[in-house]
Amino acid sequence: MASLLFQKAGWSLQITRTSKSFAVTFSTALPRRNRHRTIASASEASSNLRSSYHGAPPKHSKLRNEFQSTRVFRAQQARATSTATAPSDFSQQQTPPVANRFQPKEEVSHTDDLTAGLGDQPIVLDEKSRQVDWARSFHGLSTEAFSKEAANALLAPLEPEDIEVKPDGIVYLPEIKYRRILNKAFGPGAWGLAPRGETIVTAKAVTREYALVALGRLVSVARGEQDYFSPEGIPTAVEGCKSNALMRCCKDLGVASELWDPRFIRKFIADHAKEVWVEHQQTQKRRKIWMRKDDQVRYPFKLYAAPPQGSARPSNSKY
Repeated sequence: MASLLFQKAGWSLQITRTSKSFAVTFSTALPRRNRHRTIASASEASSNLRSSYHGAPPKHSKLRNEFQSTRVFRAQQARATSTATAPSDFSQQQTPPVANRFQPKEEVSHTDDLTAGLGDQPIVLDEKSRQVDWARSFHGLSTEAFSKEAANALLAPLEPEDIEVKPDGIVYLPEIKYRRILNKAFGPGAWGLAPRGETIVTAKAVTREYALVALGRLVSVARGEQDYFSPEGIPTAVEGCKSNALMRCCKDLGVASELWDPRFIRKFIADHAKEVWVEHQQTQKRRKIWMRKDDQVRYPFKLYAAPPQGSARPSNSKY
């Protein structure tokens, strides 16, 4: 048998242990609390210790233990019920957030920003439709050659009078003359440009992909582009983008193929173009530009007499 004793000024606690059981004896010097108690079980010892410590009668301790046991039992039953009836998907347990009616709503601007995109995607046809969806299809590509008359109109050499020269020396064929060649080869209404994507508007340029269709067949696909300087110029840039795509598509048909030949370009510049000094009529800046020999200087420039050979260039020259 072993014994353990705890003693203070107003109380003492003795725990005695045997081979089969143990006993707890608690003594206090408080009124009507001077009798020794022998507790046989550990559960009674813990409950009586708590009741003596808080100064509550033993019956209160018993009621409190019964209440705590009932509360724990009900909590366990409720937890088991909720686990059995809970949905397997965790996402179904989440409740959507409730909107705060007092929170101020964001102001929505009714002004469209043209630089964000035009939203003009091509119409996507149904798979069962008999009409060809030129936004995705390559129907008729390289099926057979065009007629001899159409080929002669497309591959006809350019007349020097039709070719223009830009101020930087680049030679080009105006886009209206590409249309005239296609009308001559296929006839008005027998060809067209089909958009194959949305118009993309960047900070400085407009671009879109087009397909050239002639006599119900896809001929070529190219992407056009055109620069612009302000949002007000976007509609004009969209039209220029279409013309640029037409010019690039016509390369596959051999239209104006001379303009892509470096030897032809050098010969044309030597025979039909010249470089002259001009002066801007408002800023009085002088520079050199290229133009056709049979053309005249146009506003806002005026012809400026070139300085003698070997003399220095004008101080206000741009180049």
